[in-house]
Amino acid sequence: MSTPQLEKLSAEEVAAIASGAAVREQIHINRSEEAANTQANAKVQRAQKHISEQPLTFSNFFQKINWLNTTLILLIPMFSLLFVPFVHLQKKTFIFAFFYYATAALGITAGYHRLFAHRSYDAVLPLKILLMLMGSAAGEGSVKWWSNGHRSHHRYVDTDKDPYNAKRGFWFSHMGWMVFNQNPRLRGRCDISDLITDPLLVFQHKHYLWFLLGTAYIFPTAVCYYGWGDWKGGLLYAGIIRLFLDHQATFCVNSLAHWIGEQPFDDLHTPRDHVLTAFVTMGEGYHNFHHEYPSDYRNALKWYQWDPTKVFIAVCHQLGLASNLQRFSQNVIEQGLVQQKQKKLDRWRNRLNWGVPIDQLPVIEFEEFKQASKSRDLIVISGIVHDVTDFVDNHPGGRVLIKSAVGKDGTAVFNGGVYDHHNAAHNLLSTMRVAVVRGGCEVEVWKQAHAERKDVDLVKSDGSKILRAGEQPSAVRQVTGTPSA
Repeated sequence: MSTPQLEKLSAEEVAAIASGAAVREQIHINRSEEAANTQANAKVQRAQKHISEQPLTFSNFFQKINWLNTTLILLIPMFSLLFVPFVHLQKKTFIFAFFYYATAALGITAGYHRLFAHRSYDAVLPLKILLMLMGSAAGEGSVKWWSNGHRSHHRYVDTDKDPYNAKRGFWFSHMGWMVFNQNPRLRGRCDISDLITDPLLVFQHKHYLWFLLGTAYIFPTAVCYYGWGDWKGGLLYAGIIRLFLDHQATFCVNSLAHWIGEQPFDDLHTPRDHVLTAFVTMGEGYHNFHHEYPSDYRNALKWYQWDPTKVFIAVCHQLGLASNLQRFSQNVIEQGLVQQKQKKLDRWRNRLNWGVPIDQLPVIEFEEFKQASKSRDLIVISGIVHDVTDFVDNHPGGRVLIKSAVGKDGTAVFNGGVYDHHNAAHNLLSTMRVAVVRGGCEVEVWKQAHAERKDVDLVKSDGSKILRAGEQPSAVRQVTGTPSA
């Protein structure tokens, strides 16, 4: 507004204009401050996020790596391969390395896993100490740390609270959860009161580094050196490379056992049963069974299924070293098998055409049925109207026979009066339903009692009854009518 125009305005009008300009300036300042605060808050939030939740960039790559774990399970074994051409693998060293591999693996499966994590049996103190030492040789942490993670895995399986969540991919559940730093606040909590009050396990956890060095590296090196003078082979083959293979075997329980195989007990979660995983993991491959019955000292039920850990525990029991072996009852186990088979059958059945469900068919009078039969080939069997128009020429018994029943009640004829039809005929007939005749036998009540349960609950696995051979509504075993009809 120009100066002459301002001079013509009153003092009140000038003040109002000045006030409006001041308000607009203040609004602009406030918006600028809000934008600045928003940017600052975003930076603070990014700074507060755990490194595992931040996008991978060149600058934070090294922060994302758990270098202690990566060095132990990857870098040392990779570096050791450089010495393989220069260190001859002696036969005795190979045999001992294989034996020590199995010993350490058994320390994990029979000790860390089934004894300490799941309390599948009780062990005398000498056996507990032996299994603790054997498991230490596998280099997978203390009993307390290992069992804590494993109990969280069972309690929160396939969720973000699962330390090695299989739904995050094969490689994450195999090694990624160890190689990359994980947010400890996301790990699900579980009860480990029995572990933190056990003096043996507390001592091992406190001094685990020495247990690791002594059992995983020093002991196999010393055995090969004092046994046949091969300390280099002992360190390289029975120590470092053997340790790498033990790691991979255990990691397969977290990855392979959730990836390949069958789910005979339940398919709500990812664990599976497979013989390959069992051979790789000293019998831990029947993982679907294990997750359903975790405290059972067995992983395999059949005598021919590979589970040397089960055999080891059973032998210890016979020797008086193990007691209170936990076993789920055969009834409970077979319940799971039956329910899972039922669930699979229900899914299979739901993919098939069983005809329109009876309770969804229209109810008509018998006179309406007779009238409709003049234009279509309709037959009543067990109170249900079937349209056989498109089937007349394909009837195995001939066209004349089926035509003779059109517009009539053919229940007796269909169920033995002329021919007692097979199960397949009843199933085929069910796909031709079009209506229900109102009349005798309280049709509505009968409909409800015989309603076919096609849409069964597939999640709860409650053993819902499916329609079996000979139970179709058209199958009437006691019929009226003359055999010569």
